[in-house]
Amino acid sequence: MTQNNPLKAVIFDVGGVLIVSHNRAGRQKWADRLGLDAWDFENFVFSGESGRQAQLGQKSNQAHWRRLGRHFGLNSDELVQLRHDFFAGDHINQPLVDTVQRLRQAGYKTGILSNFGDNARRLWREVYPFIDYFDGIIISAEVKLMKPDARIYRLATDSVGVQPEEAVFIDDFIENIQGAKAIGMDGIHFTDTDTVQQKLGQLTGMG
Repeated sequence: MTQNNPLKAVIFDVGGVLIVSHNRAGRQKWADRLGLDAWDFENFVFSGESGRQAQLGQKSNQAHWRRLGRHFGLNSDELVQLRHDFFAGDHINQPLVDTVQRLRQAGYKTGILSNFGDNARRLWREVYPFIDYFDGIIISAEVKLMKPDARIYRLATDSVGVQPEEAVFIDDFIENIQGAKAIGMDGIHFTDTDTVQQKLGQLTGMG
């Protein structure tokens, strides 16, 4: 941030940042069953062709999972169990959500910028209830764009009413941080919550 463009907004990714996986045992179980490397399996679910289509709003999240079921040769009960096990180790990053609330109380705008399917808003209200703590919410499936497309970052800064130079973006993928910086935003690469909180403290003066 420069003196002419002080920080006015903090924008957060969701998966891997506000929602984190503390236990991947369920994913490992299914990777083993399907004869796949665990990381390859996870990447296929999220970033394979069907996953990208869901995140771009070209198909529903339900259609994406039905496609995965057909791909892996699972019946309906097995698919239900896979979906349950796949996300069983995820939980809300409460310390970071608490930081979001403190940022708002201190006068900063807060935003979400997430590559996510059409189930995002329901999930963030009913399962991980943090959506009401944000002033602007940009979801890839709704705007038909994905990070690191420059246009989606501009939508995110517009959603909280600031210029790119007045915002910092937090994401666990370095290429998404690079995308933010390419349009003039500051960026914090999420590796762990404590480090992010420390860096935000340096930018905001908040303890």
